[in-house]
Amino acid sequence: MTPAAIQGMVSGMERSPLVLRIRWPVRLWHWINALTVFIMLMSGMMIFNAHPRLYWGKFGANFDKAWLEIGNHGARGFLALGGHEWPTTGVIGYAQDTALAFPPLVTLPTHYNLSLARGWHFLGAWMLVISLLGFLAYALLSGHLRRDLGLSREERRPRALLHDVTEHLRLRLPRGEAARHYNPLQKIAYLSVLLGVLPLIIATGLAMSPTMNAACPWLLTLLGGRQSARSIHFLCALAMALFIAVHLAMVVLAGPFNELRAMITGWYRLPPERQP
Repeated sequence: MTPAAIQGMVSGMERSPLVLRIRWPVRLWHWINALTVFIMLMSGMMIFNAHPRLYWGKFGANFDKAWLEIGNHGARGFLALGGHEWPTTGVIGYAQDTALAFPPLVTLPTHYNLSLARGWHFLGAWMLVISLLGFLAYALLSGHLRRDLGLSREERRPRALLHDVTEHLRLRLPRGEAARHYNPLQKIAYLSVLLGVLPLIIATGLAMSPTMNAACPWLLTLLGGRQSARSIHFLCALAMALFIAVHLAMVVLAGPFNELRAMITGWYRLPPERQP
């Protein structure tokens, strides 16, 4: 890129207007939810270390057939899935000189302690439920859910969705006025998490509680048994982790300073339109 082009881009950014893009209730929920999800993911990995095998159905123990297992053969870690096994030494199964499914670097607490991990997990669960209910109430009453996250008829067209996917794959993110609002892929991702992944995480977590089993046995039946609930809970957590990874990558690509400013103050500088 030539110096003139760089200077043109800088001048364009200086001329670009600041717009109020994210209102304070959304920003507040974003940061509370970010803290909550990290607490739950890290403590959940420590809880998983207590029995790093997943099953379908009502029952599951050491001698039952697991559909997923993270373990080790001595100092060699492995991931077993669907009858196939892959070496994972140094990542999961055996890492940081520990024979645990997930290493201390990513767990809460950083040493093996099941009871403490459950305490952190339950704290995160209450924070998640309360903040999610509060945000959903705000989103419905303020119109945020319909106005900012709902897809228009044009955005729902397969051709429009395919175009948006293609643009993202080419790393051509929206600019100018198009960047003022969420794009269709963002809306789909946020709605999937808000109305799908998070409620399912809560439901499957409740289904693993003996108290809830006694009060609402239908929930466990609906999910196919305790071990199925645990497997779905794990898959939802994995989906949440993947969402976070993609979300952070998009923040970096779109301009981390501008994105962070918007999520902290609400004000966002519209990127200049692409020059022909």
